[in-house]
Amino acid sequence: MYNQRMARAIPADRFQQLVDCATQVFIEQGYARTQMADVAEAMGVAKGTLYLYVESKEALFDLVVRSLHPEHPVTTPSKLPHPTPRPGATQQYLRKRVAKQAPSPALLTALARKRVADPRAELAEVIREIYRSLSRNRRGIKLMDRSAQFHPELAAVWFDGGRGALIRGLSSYLKSRIERQLFRPVPDTDVAARVILETLVTWAVHRHWDPSPQKIDDQIAEDTVVQFIVGGLTPELQT
Repeated sequence: MYNQRMARAIPADRFQQLVDCATQVFIEQGYARTQMADVAEAMGVAKGTLYLYVESKEALFDLVVRSLHPEHPVTTPSKLPHPTPRPGATQQYLRKRVAKQAPSPALLTALARKRVADPRAELAEVIREIYRSLSRNRRGIKLMDRSAQFHPELAAVWFDGGRGALIRGLSSYLKSRIERQLFRPVPDTDVAARVILETLVTWAVHRHWDPSPQKIDDQIAEDTVVQFIVGGLTPELQT
């Protein structure tokens, strides 16, 4: 009864504020350096207040990981405080989520396509879709990147699963289009796929935490990256 009454008394935006502030602090300072007091200060509440919501820093990190889903709004759990996860539980959740998310529907469709009417348009669609997916998930990707040293098992889910699947798919796609003489040849398609993905991640994800940010419209950044990659891989269409 106590937990239910407390959950109802929590301001509607308080839980979202907790997730947002904790995410930002974990990203800025890394998991090891982050203290509960840092998150409380970012929220403007007393440190003890955080323990009404989470049992520990491990529980807070688990809560953040489970809340970073761009399609699902953060909701206050019916039972608080959020418990400290069992060993491996956070990793298991993240692995299931990554496994459910297709690396790129447009890329999978392109890989299955037998005839390509417009290679430039096809490539632009693939690159743009991946860029937008990375952008939507940028907080989660950045969190995994910053947590890699302390939580290598979590980072591996992204690097080996999410990023790895994209690199493998892009490499197969490039090889297929090069063999059909639709794309310019490259010395190694695995390297080219990694170059493409790292470029996309830099602009869709990392630039938002750039310590010396370049002021640029999000759409202009996306369009420039897409045009740059497409122009580098495909010859101009003959008219």
